[in-house]
Amino acid sequence: MTSQVSSPAEQADEAVVGEQRKAVGAKDVRRLDRVVIRFAGDSGDGMQLTGDRFTSETASFGNDLSTLPNFPAEIRAPAGTLPGVSSFQLHFADHDILTPGDAPNVLVAMNPAALKANIGDLPRGAEIIVNTDEFTKRAMQKVGYAASPLEDGSLDGYSVHPVPLTTLTVEALKEFDLSRKEAERSKNMFALGLLSWMYHRPTEGTEKFLRSKFAKKPGIAAANIAAFRAGWNFGETTEDFAVSYEVAPAAAAFPPGVYRNISGNLALSYGLIAASRQADLPLYLGSYPITPASDILHELSRHKNFGVRTFQAEDEIAGIGAALGAAFGGSLAVTTTSGPGVALKSETIGLAVSLELPLLVVDIQRGGPSTGLPTKTEQADLLQAMFGRNGEAPVPVIAPRTPADCFDAAMEAARIALTYRTPVFLLSDGYLANGSEPWRVPELEELPDLRVQFAQGPNHTLQDGSQVFWPYKRDPQTLARPWAVPGTPGLEHRIGGIEKQDGTGNISYDPANHDFMVRTRQAKIDGIEVPDLAVDDPDGARTLVLGWGSTYGPITAAVRRLRRAGESVAQAHLRHLNPFPRNLGAVLERYDKVVVPEMNLGQLATLIRAKYLVDARSHNQVNGMPFKAEQLAAALKEAIDG
Repeated sequence: MTSQVSSPAEQADEAVVGEQRKAVGAKDVRRLDRVVIRFAGDSGDGMQLTGDRFTSETASFGNDLSTLPNFPAEIRAPAGTLPGVSSFQLHFADHDILTPGDAPNVLVAMNPAALKANIGDLPRGAEIIVNTDEFTKRAMQKVGYAASPLEDGSLDGYSVHPVPLTTLTVEALKEFDLSRKEAERSKNMFALGLLSWMYHRPTEGTEKFLRSKFAKKPGIAAANIAAFRAGWNFGETTEDFAVSYEVAPAAAAFPPGVYRNISGNLALSYGLIAASRQADLPLYLGSYPITPASDILHELSRHKNFGVRTFQAEDEIAGIGAALGAAFGGSLAVTTTSGPGVALKSETIGLAVSLELPLLVVDIQRGGPSTGLPTKTEQADLLQAMFGRNGEAPVPVIAPRTPADCFDAAMEAARIALTYRTPVFLLSDGYLANGSEPWRVPELEELPDLRVQFAQGPNHTLQDGSQVFWPYKRDPQTLARPWAVPGTPGLEHRIGGIEKQDGTGNISYDPANHDFMVRTRQAKIDGIEVPDLAVDDPDGARTLVLGWGSTYGPITAAVRRLRRAGESVAQAHLRHLNPFPRNLGAVLERYDKVVVPEMNLGQLATLIRAKYLVDARSHNQVNGMPFKAEQLAAALKEAIDG
């Protein structure tokens, strides 16, 4: 942990605070510029809730932050086993940060499995707060410890704080009418109270949250609050914690505005609602629950007051079928899924291409193939989004780069779908979906106008002078066909998956017409207006690092490290993957080397090589976790020198 250099004014304030603390016998306080904390325990230990509450208080305090929840796919893995370990990592700082941190400065280990699963990620000198009550002989044998790591010297390189969390929690709750097992469930709140004391986190929000969460069980709420306060008091009184830490708010990192902590799935949900309001269209979600996309269904179902309709279908195919029907009926239609669901939806996506209707296909990517790694992240659906349909069925593809950016990406996907009458892929992933960061709530006037004009009457004159409606008569600029809402008099037309005749929309098997329609649909996608690619190149580098999606944070952090070390390197990040920005070819030609880090085996690199004949070099990782900035910086340095 790095210490921050204080200004003279801050030093004066610290001196006053120091005198006040000495007067009441308070402990030493050290100021840090950043901290990485990881909570780890069994799936039933409440680590995600603990991390989420610590994150919420950290956000309200004003720190910049980034989180990495990490949990098993099993609904309830065997207690005390390595596969059952759940963790939550939080990186918070007094300055702009980009990743959840490479390695924790502090590990809270609730049992031997949590310690063993995470000890390899800790640097020497890190602090370990360990629940000694769980280090029984049986629990240690279950994860392969022949002797207690708390006693055999294997943790000598760390600052270990042995705390009987379970015992202390039960003792703190002895006045409540709870069984021992019920009381033990609050040990995560005891740990949260202790960490809140260590890092001077606000407490009011957590106590208010507990009262609200357990409003129907006030006894449970009171017990959790008592455990939380007991953890705080333990930190204040025990001799084992001689120092607490302060991380100042990151005021300089944020432009003026109203901020809140937000996860990627929540930001995406809000972006969809905002898009429907800006388009003045009802929002319809046809979906089937699938990790890690289900939270979008859960969130949107709460907002019927904004004209949102959610349909939990019996399967993936029914979900997208209903969504496409809603698009035909004049709604802003969305279907959400992950990679396995995209495979099932592919035929209906092809139908949407043929019908040329606006439809948002939100793919929260996870590790594959097949069921794969439901709770782990990956970027391996890019080629599926590009080509995973029969025939020539081009679809625009965009990808957000951070959790907060999911809001803007949803708005952009809606703009393209509505303007060009096409299904659009939005590729998020598990890292963005579950991770969180501060988000500035936009002002209403900052949002784009997405309103569309439905077809109102005939749009074509026949040779005999009669007026008719042609459903495939296109806008000359966008090549979009008219959007005719069913029931509008005079706008009756055929729909279906068989090839359409240009203009009339009648069924056509004519070879020349099919060739024309295929090329026209491709030209419509190729002609979509997207912003030029921005390049961060302060000193005319010869190496470009090109990324997409959630690799933005690790890539940017790695590039910053290299530049601080004197290396010259440029960075660019793609949001639009189909079509590519029009200046991408010219950008690539400016550099001797192009490196593409991806959480797959080189899918973007393959597209870049094929389209621009550039020797793009892949740096790949498919272990279910995001890149670590330090490792990525080393790989990029090797590429620069190679």
